[in-house]
Amino acid sequence: MYTSYFGLNEIPFSIAPDPLYLYMSEQHREALAHLQYGIKRDGGFVLLTGEVGAGKTTLCRSLLEQLPEGVDVAFVLNPKVSAIELLETICDELRIDRGKQGSIKNLVDRLNTYLLETNARGRKTVLFIDEAQNLSLDVLEQLRLLTNLETNRYKLLQIVLLGQPELLSILNRQEMRQFSQRITARYHLGPLDAKEMDSYVRHRLEIAGCDRLLFPEPLSKTLWHLSGGIPRLINLICDRALLGAYTLNRPQVNRRILRQAAREVLGRQQQGKVKKAAPAMALAALVILLCIAAFWYWMEPDSTAIRLPFGAGNSSSAQTQKPVLEGKSPEVAIPSRDGLAEALPRKWPEAFAASRSMEGAFADLAGLWGLSYNPDRPDYCSYASEYGLDCLVRKDSLETLRKMNRPAILTLHGENGAPFHVVMSRLEGNRAIFIAGGKQFELAFSAIASHWVGEYLLLWHGPPLQQEVVAPGETGASVAWLAKTLQELGFYEITGQEVRLDGPLLDAFKRFQVSNGLTPDGVLGPMTLAHLNTARNLAGPHLSPLGAS
Repeated sequence: MYTSYFGLNEIPFSIAPDPLYLYMSEQHREALAHLQYGIKRDGGFVLLTGEVGAGKTTLCRSLLEQLPEGVDVAFVLNPKVSAIELLETICDELRIDRGKQGSIKNLVDRLNTYLLETNARGRKTVLFIDEAQNLSLDVLEQLRLLTNLETNRYKLLQIVLLGQPELLSILNRQEMRQFSQRITARYHLGPLDAKEMDSYVRHRLEIAGCDRLLFPEPLSKTLWHLSGGIPRLINLICDRALLGAYTLNRPQVNRRILRQAAREVLGRQQQGKVKKAAPAMALAALVILLCIAAFWYWMEPDSTAIRLPFGAGNSSSAQTQKPVLEGKSPEVAIPSRDGLAEALPRKWPEAFAASRSMEGAFADLAGLWGLSYNPDRPDYCSYASEYGLDCLVRKDSLETLRKMNRPAILTLHGENGAPFHVVMSRLEGNRAIFIAGGKQFELAFSAIASHWVGEYLLLWHGPPLQQEVVAPGETGASVAWLAKTLQELGFYEITGQEVRLDGPLLDAFKRFQVSNGLTPDGVLGPMTLAHLNTARNLAGPHLSPLGAS
């Protein structure tokens, strides 16, 4: 109803668990790293708990989008079932023929056969159970027994439990100690703090295509107290507040509208909190407080927000960077503008979505690195390696791309579902510059968000290592290089004893991985190397100006 009034592409504060809108706070980043780490372990349980509406399911949906090839997933949404019903649900999710005999033994035997076959083909099976606090003790025991399905070397089933804090109380019982001992990774997701909540609101508005301030900064503290920092409550209150501003024909939300929205969303629940927190007062003090409240209620101005031009306050955003290799096309700079920022297009122009091949997009990306690439040559990654550059081809989130801070080729899907490829050369907030067919298009990122499922290719400076992957316990020149690099980044002090990736060096390496939202598995692979590359600020084109937040 209010989307066109505020110039939005879609409703920004839906409570649906859409991974596109996931805001990666420090907590969410650590939680995702724990989940990824737990899933890579062999067997056992991974536990994610948090208050109602803290974002557990959304985080899980994001994790599902990032799972590598070769992973089969079963997802249980309603765990309030018997042991046999749960086994039937798991079999149905994995498309296992249950047969006619509906016994626990028959179902476990069929599941075991399936897991052995998939393991032999090099595949992994992960079971996700949402609202796990509703699992009965009998069902939890059956789940524990499923972790006994194994070969001589591997556990066959990884189980991820998502639940409210009540689940922790259940697992702390004496009779659940065997179950608790099989939890290989766990994390409790708390509410957002006031600063995170402010970034969360801006993030969701930007993804929905907002190019102006709808919730003035003075409202942040009020919203945080009303919502308690719980993302779902933030969404409900903000959605109702935008509806209220639309109904009153206001350009933005004010404190009166926000409080009214909270009353409509929370009802007596909110009033009960106030009553419980407020002590008995003298009549005179009560009158004073009511007068102050009335003053703020009726007198708060509805100021119109002014946003700085894109790139204002950061001179580096208007500078170009010299190419690191011989050739043309220096780094693209986002032009600054005088006065108020123009509203960026939230729908791509027709020319943008014309057929774009990967080879053509790679020629545009190579140009940013100062290289001249012939699109007729299909082996683009081999071409890049001739100039000391590596290709990273993955499926990840926008936040991961921001973190690695290199221009990337995005694989988009048009209205007919056909894929095409464009280069995202710069990104600041919701504003981006894309290169398609050699032409630049400045668009709101939200214009392409619903057409991008996370697939990208970027170029980066791979270090001169002989090993592509270094696992914990391994030795060699790569370990010495890692120790030196971690010391440069302030994560480690070299002792001269670094011959093996273990001990304090491994601990420091895992700290680096966690700080960058990576799985703390201690494996030095392409993704971690790319993040080390970014942290070292090596030369080359950047997605955002160095030092930009």
